[in-house]
Amino acid sequence: MNHLMPIIILAAGGSTRMQGRDKLLEPVGGVPLLRQQAIKALALGRGPVIVALPPRPHARYDAVQGLDVRALPVPDAAEGMNASLRAGIAALPPHAPWAMVLLGDLPDLTVSDLALVADAAEPEGPDLIWRGATASGAAGHPIVFRSSLFAALSGLRGDSGGREVVSAHADRVVLIPLPGDRARLDLDTPAAWAAWRAGQGAARDS
Repeated sequence: MNHLMPIIILAAGGSTRMQGRDKLLEPVGGVPLLRQQAIKALALGRGPVIVALPPRPHARYDAVQGLDVRALPVPDAAEGMNASLRAGIAALPPHAPWAMVLLGDLPDLTVSDLALVADAAEPEGPDLIWRGATASGAAGHPIVFRSSLFAALSGLRGDSGGREVVSAHADRVVLIPLPGDRARLDLDTPAAWAAWRAGQGAARDS
């Protein structure tokens, strides 16, 4: 169903395991990963795209420059993902029936994947949360939260990324399987990036 669905991209983390590199600025298809994610979110075409970012100045602002997104500084980004969630929810348009939360570091997700999760969300019925999963059923991203959960998400602290809210409503979560592991494949270390790029090269050569 093609209802308004704003997207919050969580992109304010510190890339602490990247040995001085910024994982969200790593090139993917010739452009920074964060820009790729924002382009995918815009391509879904369901509503505004909000990119939660570290305080200015920061190179990630340049990565989304010129795109029709809202670059949202998160003053307390060092606290963890929940600071970005709070800021993103506060920036949503009034009366948004739900919002999609997308991590900035999942390079294999496609626009079609986002659409599958978005289309699974039903405006009526008992379910509250819809989230991407691996082909084998392991829960992942993106996650769509119904607006009735926004207050609970806005009260979270730390780096859980909304886990407490998901757990509290586990019986009202719908998993949408996506191909392979791309609902969970994040790249947090130089070694993970190297392995992923090697796999991309092998796929192109096959």
